Amino acid sequence: MSNRQELRGPVGAEENHEGAFPAGVRLGPAEVRRYARHLILPEVGLEGQKKLKAARVLCIGAGGLGAPVSLYLAAAGIGHLTLVDFDAVDATNLQRQILFSAMDVGRPKHEAAKERLTAMNPHVRVETVAERFTSEIALDLVREHDVVVDCTDNFPTRYLSNDACALAGKPNVYGSIFRFDGQASVFYPRAGGPCYRCLFPEPPPPGMVPSCAEGGVLGILPGVIGCLQATECLKLILGVGQPLIGRLLLFNALALQFRELRLPRNPNCPLCGDKPTIHSLIDYEGFCGLRDHAPDPDEGEWDLEAPALKARLDAGDRLVLLDVREPGEWEICHLEGARLIPLGQLPQRVRELDTADEIVLYCHSGKRSLQALRFLRDLGFNRLRNLKGGILAWAQEVDPEMPTY
Repeated sequence: MSNRQELRGPVGAEENHEGAFPAGVRLGPAEVRRYARHLILPEVGLEGQKKLKAARVLCIGAGGLGAPVSLYLAAAGIGHLTLVDFDAVDATNLQRQILFSAMDVGRPKHEAAKERLTAMNPHVRVETVAERFTSEIALDLVREHDVVVDCTDNFPTRYLSNDACALAGKPNVYGSIFRFDGQASVFYPRAGGPCYRCLFPEPPPPGMVPSCAEGGVLGILPGVIGCLQATECLKLILGVGQPLIGRLLLFNALALQFRELRLPRNPNCPLCGDKPTIHSLIDYEGFCGLRDHAPDPDEGEWDLEAPALKARLDAGDRLVLLDVREPGEWEICHLEGARLIPLGQLPQRVRELDTADEIVLYCHSGKRSLQALRFLRDLGFNRLRNLKGGILAWAQEVDPEMPTY
């Protein structure tokens, strides 16, 4: 039995009585000219372009994936595009987030994005939500839109968008990127497909999967995956082709290779299975184990502030500086005299360390080094300190000339 699924009609048609999606929608002369290459496609035509104009799409995130998704959806003539993002444009975003320019650094992303998209296509209404996508606002936002495009980069929001879409009966166009690899799918239980929980029933342990800030990402990769997401969104609205429902598309940029995996619905899924147990949104930070843990009674004493470390180094204290980041991060910047042992290699290389030494561990922001500290402490290392805030804190508080990333 094929897992490729054809939609009976455009998404949203059932809410508008037998495909009356574009009822009352008109294209002006300027729009007809603008979308001429769409209009001559038999699969789109005038009626299809009206469907696009009548559609409401929710884009969660305006970063690496959200940039190409929003640009192409706006260019295609989606009538109402809502962007959810609370972050500000950072210089490190510009390598891949093509929605922004150097002049936007420091500006709220939602503000810069709306300005750019509106200037590109004044026929599109761009609405922004300048706050976190949380359980308090998720269901209401999702219900107001026809398609949701998940452009997020963290597990709590992915599970939240998945659950909200499944509960509201909306399609969730999923994308994910890391280093040179990306993946895309459409999670749509209402159409008989699986949800994100069918693929990942449980989130990975906190810290197990590095973020793009820690592991890096090829700047072009979100363009590839974002374009795929935008394509799936248009197909869902138009009701054409075979959406990625029940299929997971994998892309490797180094090999320039696409692979497709069948992704069936899990009948035991707690959200979309035969006997669901999830009927409302939950605490997703807690579900992913990201709530602040109860600290050890003496955990505070392991922290070392950047200025205090500088003072001890200047005083000539004998310290072993242990960098647990990746080699690529080390090449960008590191503390003079430090030793590099990436966190993933620490169990195999722990014999290179001496329990008699006072070891100061550091990483990018302090999270991985704290993991390393706990690992070494369990092995009997007692003279340990963790550089609070990582090398970012050092650059901000001690050495402003140090390159950061």
